[in-house]
Amino acid sequence: MQDRKTLDDRAKMTELERIRHSAAHVMATAILRLWPDAQFAAGPPVENGFYYDVDLKHRISPEDFPKIEEEMKKEIKANNPFEKIVVTREQAIKDSESGRLGGLTERPGNPSKFKIGNLESIPDGEPISYYKNGDFLDLCAGPHVMRTGNIGAFKLTTVASAYYKGDERNPQLQRIYGTAFKNKTEMEAYFTMIEEAKKRDHRKIGAEMGLFAIETDLVGPGLPLWLPKGTVLVEELEKLAKETEFQAGYVRVRTPHIAKEKLYLTSGHLPILYKDSMFPPMELKESDADKISQRYYLKGMNCPHHHLIFASEPRSYRDLPLRLAEYGCCYRYEQSGELFGLMRVRSLNMNDAHIYCGIEQFAQEFNAVNDMYQKYFKLFGLGKYQMRFSTHDPSRLTGDNAKYVNEPELWKQTEDMVRQTLIDSKIPYVEVPNEAAFYGPKIDVQVWSVSGREFTLATNQVDFAVPKKFGLTYRDRDNSEKTPLCIHRAPLGTHERFIGFLIEHYAGNFPLWLAPEQVRVLTIGDDEKLVNYAKQIVNELRGHFVRAESDFSSDKINGKIQQAEMAKVHTMLVIGGRDMEAGNVSVRVHGKGNLGAKPRADVIAEILNAIKNRSA
Repeated sequence: MQDRKTLDDRAKMTELERIRHSAAHVMATAILRLWPDAQFAAGPPVENGFYYDVDLKHRISPEDFPKIEEEMKKEIKANNPFEKIVVTREQAIKDSESGRLGGLTERPGNPSKFKIGNLESIPDGEPISYYKNGDFLDLCAGPHVMRTGNIGAFKLTTVASAYYKGDERNPQLQRIYGTAFKNKTEMEAYFTMIEEAKKRDHRKIGAEMGLFAIETDLVGPGLPLWLPKGTVLVEELEKLAKETEFQAGYVRVRTPHIAKEKLYLTSGHLPILYKDSMFPPMELKESDADKISQRYYLKGMNCPHHHLIFASEPRSYRDLPLRLAEYGCCYRYEQSGELFGLMRVRSLNMNDAHIYCGIEQFAQEFNAVNDMYQKYFKLFGLGKYQMRFSTHDPSRLTGDNAKYVNEPELWKQTEDMVRQTLIDSKIPYVEVPNEAAFYGPKIDVQVWSVSGREFTLATNQVDFAVPKKFGLTYRDRDNSEKTPLCIHRAPLGTHERFIGFLIEHYAGNFPLWLAPEQVRVLTIGDDEKLVNYAKQIVNELRGHFVRAESDFSSDKINGKIQQAEMAKVHTMLVIGGRDMEAGNVSVRVHGKGNLGAKPRADVIAEILNAIKNRSA
């Protein structure tokens, strides 16, 4: 479950977020007019829209959307004000018990059970408020637009299921999603983007191209199987990362997939902060009658293992910065309802590295990581991106609500360093409070695909706390022992998420260096002499490790070309009798058409050069 927004967070909500928050209340008003017994839980604005969780005997479906939207239009036309009413906790409990909260009237015998639960999440000392539009009264801290008439264009989109407060032990509710914009033009542009995104859906294209499969019955949900063509993408990205990191002075390491519980207790991931995201432990006994002698966990993250590699030998300032890199396989227990193709999985291969450095080296190392990001952005044609700089909440360093390690001075120092580095490097960023990692500030990299969809792809985190927990030290110039800073970075994120993004970004039309099938040689006819000439070309290409295939069948050439186009083969080399006699090949590129006949040697040299330079 997402943390409840603080009042400061709410005060920073944008105009569009306020419109969407208000639209959620208007949708609840409409649903109540149609089904007065509806019980509402939470209705926040979210990325690209809003939702409201509702408990209702009637199963809402898209067929119900037109009549709900019609009632919403009536409420918007009424132009009712959003009135804020501050109350005591006692009054709020009373109104929940009467069924008034989240309703149009009091509902004797039908208390607002979820509002009672929501009240418990409001900290002592924080004002408790309602918002009222027309007859609808809701427990809400706001903010909203001034009047219902200020909501521009809106549309209901989907229905899903969700557990109350995100907890599987709680009742399952219907989650009704919608979106809203300032005007109809903006909304139409959004839905045009959505239609394009549907065509580019990585699950659809991945199945059509034979890139990956998710077998839920025997292997399990969220555990992708990489098929041969998808494995090409994995290996090409690993090759890119290894070359880039080698040039940047990284050294590669490897770590096991499991570790003792003690490792994660030392790091602080257990027993509380990360437990819900890890698979249950493997509990070992000497015999059935014995007590548990040891607990092992599947690796949820690589950093604790890398800390032990740092600690495996004495270190001095001469060893720093030490950059340890690994494409480490991690396992995270995502809730089943959150799994989504390659974007949210339980088995993930991460482009991970940890940089151990002194404070005086931090800015240079952090900038070098950002430069690496921008090199990748340019290579993959990502023109729009933004760094999301997440900081801590000072009120959550101690107490029952603690979320971050209690080192206030180090929090300030490292956040100031990250902020200044971002400013100096002129990288676009936004600052987001209360979303840091538990051990330090972090940056999430937001990118936009060519279809306009936003993705969170990578992360860059500063860790001033966990190295100290592991007793990591190095001998400085003055012979004193110091604890290094650790920069966690993953510019390419995970294979799963990044490849899912690339599938949608390119719509499966990968550049030549990345394409699962780079070249297909097609013959016009199946004459033996012609086929032998074509085989020579295939063998020459494969001798240079080009992923070249062939179609020497007697099918008509237009059919062969169509099959290659449908398979998204990057380059087709079409060979007829005259091409063979002249030592030529006719070049056809997916999406560009026929580029004409060229000498065989020149074409092969161009292909090899483009692959080497990752230029096409």
